[in-house]
Amino acid sequence: MVTIDSVLRRSLVDRGGDFVLTLDPAFQGLPDAAHGGSVLAAFDALAGLAAPRDVSGVYKKRVPLATPLRLVTGRANGARTFVLSDGDSVLVDGRVRATADASRAGGAASLLRDPWLLRGGERGAREASATGSLACVVEEETRRSAGLSHPLPVSRTCFACGVDNPLGLRARLAFDDAEVRGTWQPREAFRTAEGALATAAVTTLLDETAFWLGALATGESGMTTDLRVTLHASVPFGAALTVRGARAAVRANPDDGRYWDTAVVATSEDGRPVAAARITFVAVRGAARRLVGGLLAMNDPGLLRRVFPAYTRPDA
Repeated sequence: MVTIDSVLRRSLVDRGGDFVLTLDPAFQGLPDAAHGGSVLAAFDALAGLAAPRDVSGVYKKRVPLATPLRLVTGRANGARTFVLSDGDSVLVDGRVRATADASRAGGAASLLRDPWLLRGGERGAREASATGSLACVVEEETRRSAGLSHPLPVSRTCFACGVDNPLGLRARLAFDDAEVRGTWQPREAFRTAEGALATAAVTTLLDETAFWLGALATGESGMTTDLRVTLHASVPFGAALTVRGARAAVRANPDDGRYWDTAVVATSEDGRPVAAARITFVAVRGAARRLVGGLLAMNDPGLLRRVFPAYTRPDA
């Protein structure tokens, strides 16, 4: 059986210490670009570290698919470093490092104390114990939400949501007034040789959730640019995974209103946080016009209007 791990590892070719990364088209995010979560997973695969670990990437440009890209690896301050380039310019700066303390920056416990989430969760979050479960905070916020839940758009080929991508997650996310969320059941292709859930599934779900948080906050499409993920533990294959991000916790950068910071958590079926992320979304004015044009072929116009009102005609 073809697995996500095997396809990702085949994308990496060793060139005497440095690598060439040629991402399979199955890893598409937005049209003609790789999903940010798949690039993080490639860095993580090369680092080969056990959990808990921090995996991060600063995306300077979109990463093309089916294109040989130079990947230079190194070490700095106890971390494995990665520089992905197309020969002319750097596309992504990445870093993977072990962390012995899950409460460090990006961890679930530190997210519980974060003022963004405290504001987003209102009284229930403010009263939560700093050592309690972040999932409980999000559950409380969900119970208070008076709005109806609406599905988020899907596409044909996206690695996260594409209905026709044979290797994709085919995830279905939804949103209401309180949060973006989704519960995903892995298929056999996402099992690793060690019997765990493929890292690419976790990083992609976190990244996809952050993208929609940013899109809902701005009414624009764009891209995620600064991804910082903490993987607390290896996730056993088979159990459903839930991702959540509070909409009230999304904050614009005070120095540049195009950039919006989000916080997302992934939990196991028993509510245990298995990963957490801080991801920055940059809104690109007008980019939603092309995206909506493609999504209209398979999504209800009313659904798209809730996310991109300026780009969906009232009579569509």
